[in-house]
Amino acid sequence: MKKVVSLLMVLAMVAASCFALTSCGKKAEEVADADLKLGFIFLHDENSTYDKNFMDAAREVQKELNLTDEQVIFKTNVPEGNECYEAAADLADQGCNIVFADSFGHEPYMLKAAKEFPGVQFCHATGTTAHTEKLANFHNAFASIYEGRYIAGVAAGMKLNEMIENGEFAAEDAKIGYVGAYTYAEVISGYTSFFLGARSVCPTATMEVQFTGSWYDEALEKEAATKLISDGCKLISQHADSMGAPTACENANIPNVSYNGSTQAACPNTFIISSRIDWAPYYKYVIDCYENDKEIGADWVGGLETGSVKLTEINEAAAAKGTKEALKAVEEDIKSGKVKVFDTAAFTVEGKTLDSYLADVDTDADYTPDTEVIKDGYFHESEMRSAPYFDLQIDGITLLNKMF
Repeated sequence: MKKVVSLLMVLAMVAASCFALTSCGKKAEEVADADLKLGFIFLHDENSTYDKNFMDAAREVQKELNLTDEQVIFKTNVPEGNECYEAAADLADQGCNIVFADSFGHEPYMLKAAKEFPGVQFCHATGTTAHTEKLANFHNAFASIYEGRYIAGVAAGMKLNEMIENGEFAAEDAKIGYVGAYTYAEVISGYTSFFLGARSVCPTATMEVQFTGSWYDEALEKEAATKLISDGCKLISQHADSMGAPTACENANIPNVSYNGSTQAACPNTFIISSRIDWAPYYKYVIDCYENDKEIGADWVGGLETGSVKLTEINEAAAAKGTKEALKAVEEDIKSGKVKVFDTAAFTVEGKTLDSYLADVDTDADYTPDTEVIKDGYFHESEMRSAPYFDLQIDGITLLNKMF
């Protein structure tokens, strides 16, 4: 009889354990509510490295939370116009509890939908107005990707040094080319942090930037990279979303630091490394807040510590020797606060070191500067709101054109 009772107790304990664990290993709290429904709005499709990066994160979360395909709806190739509002409204009408959009120009249309559907949470990446609109169901998010770009810049600087040591060009000719989409603070912050990372190890480095006026235009991006290469740039990076620039680099055998994912498969001889934002931590943060009735922050910023800023594996075939070890040390220095990406001692503007700067944080139609962002010897990027507001044109970087 005692053996039977003991057996029953063991079975009861096993049953209790299986109740606490879903699918024999996944914690119950990791499995989202069956009523949860997510909508995603993408500017392009998976051919855009930028949009694919968001899509990959969404699929990762879907798998981790055991969501069905009916609970996750993608809308791709949604322009930065009223089409975004229509997409957001349709997702709300389909019963989505949370709607995410991924492009800067989607913001006013997401805001319009948020006002019309107060019971739905609308989350917008790269936006600037959530903290001033103060709607309970409208939110912005970004990550301190400038840290990742700085680290990638160190890899670029090390490659320049290696090429100089090999006699491929003189130190004073260490010119970087950069393909940018628009002259937005997000792009300026990105290419400046990349440049500062490169210059931290290659002090003679300079940079030229060519803008395309488009987030995704493979022909224009390839043309811009080709122009920069013909201009004498020894290494190319970009804030643009196609394979245009990496392909131009592979064709010309010019080292390339890409963005939003590895291009090593297509560019095995020239790809060095890439930085990207991993959006999965933000998606999970929002879902957790929604399911546990917690407030979703108006502005959310992820970083190296949250796993939101990531770098790809280094392509040892193209990178300088010792790059992996050097980047690990830089990452630790950034995490500890020893290195500040926008340390004002590391750059000048028109020959002057800055000790004060008003940035446009509370965005208005005239982009009026309103907030002091330099203190303690560095520019405090993405601390006053999630989206970047570093818009300084520092010495050493030349803009070949301007595309807003």
